[in-house]
Amino acid sequence: QLLEAKARLSQARAQQALQMQQAKAQMNNMVPKQHFEQLQISLREEQCKAQQLQEELRWQAEQACRQLVRTQEEHERLLQTAVEQAERMEHDLRSADAALAERAAQLKDAQAQLSRNKLLIEDLREENRRFATALQAAELKQKRIEERNQLLEKQASALKQLIGKIMPASLS
Repeated sequence: QLLEAKARLSQARAQQALQMQQAKAQMNNMVPKQHFEQLQISLREEQCKAQQLQEELRWQAEQACRQLVRTQEEHERLLQTAVEQAERMEHDLRSADAALAERAAQLKDAQAQLSRNKLLIEDLREENRRFATALQAAELKQKRIEERNQLLEKQASALKQLIGKIMPASLS
């Protein structure tokens, strides 16, 4: 609209200048007074139109400036909001990275503890196998001892019976 108004203003001025030249040429050629007055009236009308166009152009320029300022302010607000949001996201990302690093360290420690526990379990299993072997040997030994005890008890019982038979005979 601003460009259109400027174009109309330029056109009106050019037309006015042309009419002025024509009027002067006609005056030089002894233009009748009535025609001269018509030209003056036409000139005044064109000047009024030009002034109106200038005022309209100024008003449109002011409106465009106001709109531009509002748009610029809105863009600045949007940019500020975007910057703040980006800063918050960056802070959240750093916090998440720190939490992730801490969790990774915990998992690494847990994995090391798990590896130590596996070694301890293997050691305990090996020790348990040795104890089981020793227990089997002890049980076998105990069984032999019990068998020997039973044999000795049988022998002692037989001896007692023999002594029981011998003793009355020797007393008599």
